[in-house]
Amino acid sequence: MTVSEYNKCVDLHSSAIFRFALKQMRNPDDAKEIVQISFEKLWMKHTSVDINTAKSYLFTTAYHSMVDFWRTEKPTSDIQHLDYKQHPAAQATEFTGAMEIIEKALNAIAPIQKTVILLRDYEGHSYQEIGEITGLNEAQVKINIFRGRKALKDIIGNPNHLI
Repeated sequence: MTVSEYNKCVDLHSSAIFRFALKQMRNPDDAKEIVQISFEKLWMKHTSVDINTAKSYLFTTAYHSMVDFWRTEKPTSDIQHLDYKQHPAAQATEFTGAMEIIEKALNAIAPIQKTVILLRDYEGHSYQEIGEITGLNEAQVKINIFRGRKALKDIIGNPNHLI
């Protein structure tokens, strides 16, 4: 990859990487840090990364950087015991807009489910691309998307709350 191709990658993909990181990190400064780390790692390997695979490389790097961040900065919690129906996001009357309800619901589900849903529904990646980014096989990606969507449905409750 040449310098001009690298600059083109920055122009084309930086906002998508930032959106993805912001949805996951919920902090603009942390999301900017993830974007910077991703492009720094791309630059370090720019001679061996093809321009056609740069987007996948960037999302993979961003995902792994977020996982590293969570391991070092965030305390872990037992997601398995989360009662979705009692979660505050299920109470639609507490929120003023549909996006706020969806954001709170996304933040309540398991991190891997949130990641695959964001990559699929927000960024439009294929199952195969999501698998490459997260290190999951295609079946695991589909299972996590299904479980995540089901958890979102349980949290949000009646879809009429969003209308």
